[in-house]
Amino acid sequence: MYKSIFTAILGFCFTFTSFAQDSNNNPQQFLDNLAKHCGNAYLGKITSTPAPADFDGKELIMHVISCEEGQVKIPFYVGDDLSRTWIFTIKDNRIELKHDHRLENGSPDKDTFYGGTTNNTGFTDFQVFPADQETTDLIPAAAANVWWVTISDTTYTYNLKRIGRDGEFNVSFDLSKPIKTDKKPWGTK
Repeated sequence: MYKSIFTAILGFCFTFTSFAQDSNNNPQQFLDNLAKHCGNAYLGKITSTPAPADFDGKELIMHVISCEEGQVKIPFYVGDDLSRTWIFTIKDNRIELKHDHRLENGSPDKDTFYGGTTNNTGFTDFQVFPADQETTDLIPAAAANVWWVTISDTTYTYNLKRIGRDGEFNVSFDLSKPIKTDKKPWGTK
């Protein structure tokens, strides 16, 4: 009987250890899941209600344009507004999400490079980014922002919740149907 209990405990420990070791690679696997779509663009739709006025009725496109070692850049086009790029970067086995906002002439917007860094390794298909100190210093009202991004074989979602406020922002992209686009984010050649 003791041998059976010992075997069960030992099996649990090996299973738990294997899971824990695998989770250390989650940030890289998450980035790899994004990078699988490099060069592709996808249509999206706002899934939260009400849709923000500056997004309502506009074509939404995510375009995975840059996939380098440890970093993926995804512009988010809202109609003719090509100012937004999501930048995912691995730093110290965590993922940093920054929002690069550009003016039409390519120069940085006054509110740019805000975002956050995961506080754990997360999952291969789901990461959470609480606002970092740089964001709090740049945009004090964004100190309670929490972003989360999910990716599956068919769907990518970008989400924002401002803790302590009603509502959230959610946009979903259909990864099963790549589209063609000649749009480029402001500030690129």
